[in-house]
Amino acid sequence: MRLSIIGAGTMGSVYANNAAKLPGVTPAGVCDLDLERAQKAAEVCGTKAYTDIDELLSVETPDVVCVCLPTYLHKEYVLKLSAMGIHIVCEKPIALSVEDAKEMQEACERHGVRLFIGHVVRFFPSYANAYKRLQSGHIGEAGMMHLKRYGSYPKGYNGWYSDLRKSGGVVMDLMIHDIDYACMVMGKPESVFAQISRAEGMDYAQVSLKFSGGRMASLTAFWGYPGAFHTQFEITGTQGIIRFNSNEAQSVDIKVKTQSSGGGEAVQVPSSPANHDPYYYELKHFIGCIQSGEQALVTAEDASLAVAVALAAEQSNKLGQPVEVSI
Repeated sequence: MRLSIIGAGTMGSVYANNAAKLPGVTPAGVCDLDLERAQKAAEVCGTKAYTDIDELLSVETPDVVCVCLPTYLHKEYVLKLSAMGIHIVCEKPIALSVEDAKEMQEACERHGVRLFIGHVVRFFPSYANAYKRLQSGHIGEAGMMHLKRYGSYPKGYNGWYSDLRKSGGVVMDLMIHDIDYACMVMGKPESVFAQISRAEGMDYAQVSLKFSGGRMASLTAFWGYPGAFHTQFEITGTQGIIRFNSNEAQSVDIKVKTQSSGGGEAVQVPSSPANHDPYYYELKHFIGCIQSGEQALVTAEDASLAVAVALAAEQSNKLGQPVEVSI
């Protein structure tokens, strides 16, 4: 399968590195307006660099294209590629509006191509292991979740991250990872309440999601954190709790109820053995879905729901009150 990459920034380089390792995949060009960036990524996966997408598509005739462009360009290129009959792996978020997301999905369905969205957290071993443990009943039914994601303020090409019309801000771009994971565990939220603080070089958000049956998820995201990038999660169930802190361990900590009065015992569950990074397994999964026709672990509908929740959070912050999720 011939695979091309458009956008050779951080994520494009990650895709290039993994495309070179995937069995049955032939890297077929990397495109970026910055020739030097395109050349660096192309060298990693042993293919040619381009600065013009039309030239790449004409010369390389790819079966699938990885769209690693800024968010505000996703719709334009997904529509273009789908009309050419090319399968698409698009970085998250799918779009900046639910309407655009639905238009992209409908276009891909109309032209008979697959659209995959890179919500890669589902492929991170600790998150995947926690979900597996939860599904198998280790801590009973989930009732509360706490998720945190902190990192430096992203610079990006021409500073597009700082333009909310192009990036959507910290909720749409960073917290959306945890929004997607919370929805994976709990389903569609009934309402969203958010508080967002923004200043130069800082974007901080706290969001509460209310689900059916009184279940809740509390999410925090921070652009501008002065320390190293890190994530945390905690899932509380009727029979125990699952915790993870990337600063402390690369394993999931599960505490479950016992019959003794002394409380629960800690059970360390190590991360799944991995020879590659989660982006490799994500891309391998998507390629496999194209070949087999099976449904992907994350769907375009999942990605649209995450966008709807992020938009509800922004609206809640403006109104100062909870907002229903509309999708």
